[in-house]
Amino acid sequence: MAASNEQPAPENADRVAADRAATDRGPAAGGAGAAAGGAGAASPEQALPKIGDALRGLRYGSVLAIVQDGKVVQIERTEKTRFGK
Repeated sequence: MAASNEQPAPENADRVAADRAATDRGPAAGGAGAAAGGAGAASPEQALPKIGDALRGLRYGSVLAIVQDGKVVQIERTEKTRFGK
């Protein structure tokens, strides 16, 4: 019998999926408008509440703001699941 490479789902799998969907939504997720720095770009002041939302509830992971021409075009949230020792 072969060993499975599947990792157990995190307890908060629904929240992680919702966070990914929220991060990947809209033109700021890497569409043509974001690459051109046009539609979907936000000033740093406008992006701060979204960055705060991405940080809220994050125990282990990172939040990355992608900036082009002085405008925030994308916010990425990566959440890690750590298992006890």
